[in-house]
Amino acid sequence: MTSSSALRPAPRPRAKAAIREESEQTILKAAEAVFAEQGFKGATTAVIATRAGVPKANLHYYFPTKDDLYRRVIEDVCDSWLSRTGAFSPADDPAIALTRYIYAKMDLSRSRPDGSRVWANEMIRGARVTSDYISDTVRRWLREREAAIRQWVDSGQIAPVDPRTLMFMIWASTQHFADFSSQIRLLNDGTDYTDAAYARQKRHVAEILLRGVGLSVPDSVDATYSGTVPA
Repeated sequence: MTSSSALRPAPRPRAKAAIREESEQTILKAAEAVFAEQGFKGATTAVIATRAGVPKANLHYYFPTKDDLYRRVIEDVCDSWLSRTGAFSPADDPAIALTRYIYAKMDLSRSRPDGSRVWANEMIRGARVTSDYISDTVRRWLREREAAIRQWVDSGQIAPVDPRTLMFMIWASTQHFADFSSQIRLLNDGTDYTDAAYARQKRHVAEILLRGVGLSVPDSVDATYSGTVPA
């Protein structure tokens, strides 16, 4: 007599695409940390493979060269900034839209500081690897945000301001909390911000930036830091 267990279908093997995605993400996370710590020149694929817990040959199966891996890390970081911080349009309330954007950027600076540092180092190096990505993907995204800000200015919803300069100021202010976290820690007597203290910093940064365009931070936007940014 055949047992019921013998009639059960064998477990399906994990899809190759899922295995590849998991392996790539493990390597990318390790690479992001190593590139942030050691820079592009100092980082090696051997060190990254060790940090990821995979054989070096496996790393090169997914990313043939260090340049390939570095570029993928950079693009992954920026893609998270562009997609997870939320878009805003002319139809949005500018105070709510800008506050949400500032809060989301600061949350990413805290939850993914290594990514911000890798990006900053790439810009300091002259964007040698990512100039085409910035000129295409980032520029298109920025122009859409600039168009929204320009319409808010034209409709009198915010004070006159150059849209690109406003975006640059937001980027500089929010990414400071990742790129200069060591300086912040030293000046704060060697302590990191608690979640509550970081929420207050988010509110302060938003208040300063919005005041420059004649707006106030709406209480309806929650500044609480949850440790993650919604996808």
